[in-house]
Amino acid sequence: MSEKKHLSYPVSPKNNQVDDYHGTSVADPYRPLENPDSVETKAWVEAQNKVTFGYLQEIPAREKIKQRLTKLWDYEKYSLPFKEGKRYFYFKNNGLQNQSVLYTLTSLDAEPKVLLDPNTLSEDGTVALSGTTISEDGNFLAYGLSTAGSDWQEWKVRDIETGIDLKDHLKWIKFSGASWTNDSKGFFYSRYDEPKEKTKLEDVNYYQKLYYHKLGTPQSEDLLIYNRLDQKEWGFNGDVTEDGRYLIISVWQGCDPRNLVFYKDLTNPKAKVVELIQEFESSFSVIDNDDSIFYFRTDFNAPRGRVIAIDTKNPARENWKEIIPQATETLEGVSILNNQFVADYLQDAHSQIKIFDLKGKLIREVKLPGLGSAGGFHGKRHDTETFYSFTSFTTPGTVYRYDMVSGKSTLFRQPKVAFNPEDYETKQVFYKSNDGTKVPMFLTYKKGIKLDGNNPIYLYGYGGFNVSLSPNFSVSNLVWMEMGGVYALANLRGGGEYGEEWHQAGMKSKKQNVFDDFIAAAEWLIANSYTKPAKLAIGGGSNGGLLVGACITQRPDLFGAALPAVGVMDMLRFHKFTIGWAWTSEYGSPDNQEDFKTLYAYSPLHKLKSGTAYPATMITTADHDDRVVPAHSFKFAAALQAAHNGDAPALIRIETKAGHGAGKPTAKIIEEIADKWAFLVRTLDVKV
Repeated sequence: MSEKKHLSYPVSPKNNQVDDYHGTSVADPYRPLENPDSVETKAWVEAQNKVTFGYLQEIPAREKIKQRLTKLWDYEKYSLPFKEGKRYFYFKNNGLQNQSVLYTLTSLDAEPKVLLDPNTLSEDGTVALSGTTISEDGNFLAYGLSTAGSDWQEWKVRDIETGIDLKDHLKWIKFSGASWTNDSKGFFYSRYDEPKEKTKLEDVNYYQKLYYHKLGTPQSEDLLIYNRLDQKEWGFNGDVTEDGRYLIISVWQGCDPRNLVFYKDLTNPKAKVVELIQEFESSFSVIDNDDSIFYFRTDFNAPRGRVIAIDTKNPARENWKEIIPQATETLEGVSILNNQFVADYLQDAHSQIKIFDLKGKLIREVKLPGLGSAGGFHGKRHDTETFYSFTSFTTPGTVYRYDMVSGKSTLFRQPKVAFNPEDYETKQVFYKSNDGTKVPMFLTYKKGIKLDGNNPIYLYGYGGFNVSLSPNFSVSNLVWMEMGGVYALANLRGGGEYGEEWHQAGMKSKKQNVFDDFIAAAEWLIANSYTKPAKLAIGGGSNGGLLVGACITQRPDLFGAALPAVGVMDMLRFHKFTIGWAWTSEYGSPDNQEDFKTLYAYSPLHKLKSGTAYPATMITTADHDDRVVPAHSFKFAAALQAAHNGDAPALIRIETKAGHGAGKPTAKIIEEIADKWAFLVRTLDVKV
């Protein structure tokens, strides 16, 4: 009996909705599924989950996969230590805790004390820390909480010495951290106006405002620092410079990396906000300042990034001074430690760390353990000690202590994971996309692989929003490789791996390049005898879910299975929910006639063709996702099930009490990965 015959999908709620887009009539029959709280949507969710979980429970290997995931996941995980005042802080997870715990200690060899354990805030681990910042004197912790994966945050303040929360309670915060003033009496943060309770997970978010909160006062008394009622799409990140003198206001618009930079002199209570960078033409990130001289990492006239200095006393462009010129590698970020620039580069999508003096002269390159990703190098201007982490596809996140004077790295924390990294190998290949563009791809697998075209492959990609994908350790991928699978990571256009030009080559009217790059990766793997279509699965989340949806609708013949997670599937209505309007800087807007043509041409929901045999597909989403609302996945699943004419399953797995992914409890993560790999084991016929 075929899969198709014994899978009976629920009837999806429909209506006769037809919309006019610039003279083109577009049907949207599954519009009722956009209301997550309607009786019919809730019944549909329950019915779909019944089919999906019924299918997954029949897979004999699922329990074995879950047990292996649980065993491997059970190792101590440490964040980088950081220091404020006279205290150190770090996060630690014992192994299977749903959320990591924040500890504090007076010296690195002192006895650590629990400062905040999010696991005590809810029985099922669905309340997560979404942000933390320590006051300059090290006495107060401001922390954000997110419930069930929502982007909405509530912020509170804890006395670090006593461990007791103060009365401070801030609400309706989204896309914001907190930045303390140097006197530790309060902090800056950004928030939206209070939304309607019933529709707060769907309503659009406009008119963010920047506030100052003074400790011990109610939120209603917070001081409005900056807002723009003439610019509903502008958002504001307020950061205090290390010397405490300036508030730097980075102004963002949607997901566009280009930003404005304003500042306010905090030493003068009457000082006005000064507009330093006044046009959205490049990205500018403040590194630090020397009095009136601000150092920036920018891609202005340097798509791969450089460091410049702007004197606010003479801010005209002709006075801007280049400190570190653009390199062949991509400059991802810069910090100042020991009065030196620590520059974080990407060289063909893996990390390279270089140290320069304040005049831009190269001092040294930090020797890393191998081909992987390094992160950290945080601290204060005059710190001679810092920490960084290193990870690769076969190296769990390892923490090193770095001496800025001698240039020596020493091992600080090394996780103990129950596997032998020597059993695996990673290689980087470069393949050509259909227009001749050279695209990098990492392949990791068990040593001794046979190139006989029969290897199960999980090909992962993202390709958007200037996001760079680099080597990273994952217990999930390790379990896949233990079962004989190959993990492939393609660095598609639209990402930031090669700077802003690489990003722009995969956005708006050029978005098809991203799908072409992913399809070319699949074709390369087949042509080079790694696999064949029946053994090839593709996956991606959010913008990567769109990638998967677009590729299976454009080339349903090329893949054996697809795992689109929390994907943007309806490219004609994405801008009508929560923060979706912000993505028009990346995708274009369906309200614009030319953009509509591009979007309609690849929108996964609208590219489905009745009577087509699609690959085995398991869509994943969550009922509380207020970033990419679940309506995208709901409508795509309904339309896929109606159009599909093959034997392969077309399922949707809907997580409850979870959001877009951030803060998801460990238990839920393991369940979801077990389901994902079990689905591929069955649909790709993997022998376990």
